[in-house]
Amino acid sequence: MSERTHDCLPNTFYPRWSEMLRDHRHVLIRPIHVQDMAAERAFIDGLSSQARRFRFLGQIGRPSERLVEQLTDIDYAHEMAFVAVVREEGREKIVGISRYSADEDNLQCECAVTVAEDWQHQGLGALLMKHLIDVARDRGIGRMYSIDSVENVQMNDLARFLGFTARPDPDDAGQVIHELELQGKEG
Repeated sequence: MSERTHDCLPNTFYPRWSEMLRDHRHVLIRPIHVQDMAAERAFIDGLSSQARRFRFLGQIGRPSERLVEQLTDIDYAHEMAFVAVVREEGREKIVGISRYSADEDNLQCECAVTVAEDWQHQGLGALLMKHLIDVARDRGIGRMYSIDSVENVQMNDLARFLGFTARPDPDDAGQVIHELELQGKEG
């Protein structure tokens, strides 16, 4: 069940959704903002080494301040990032993130989604991606793609479920490229 409201960020409106997951836990999905730096760092720090490797296509330890700032202070003209948050100990905790970054002409975008391990298998990744796809489609972006490890079975399954096609990455046999045409198709 989804409830859509709008939140005003500087000079524009951004959506917020209250979602119930398969296990009946509730999350709020909203755009990320620079005030989420500490929560973003905690989210990345809380991921397993495999989840970090899948997300960043390489091994990273503790994320640098620059990386965390880059992930939270985004250019909404060419990027979008949604966080799924829950209230824990009086503050918001990020339990999932989806994001895209479009090319200069907003013709195509690269996307990614990551869900905390204890929040997986509840439909959260699909919800985050469906909202991201809808926004990209509304903005006139024609193609969304994701570059993922061939070992990332959950992402491969999610991409297939969402209608992405898959092809081998010609530059890296250990990666797959998932692609979704956004224009001219209903979501």
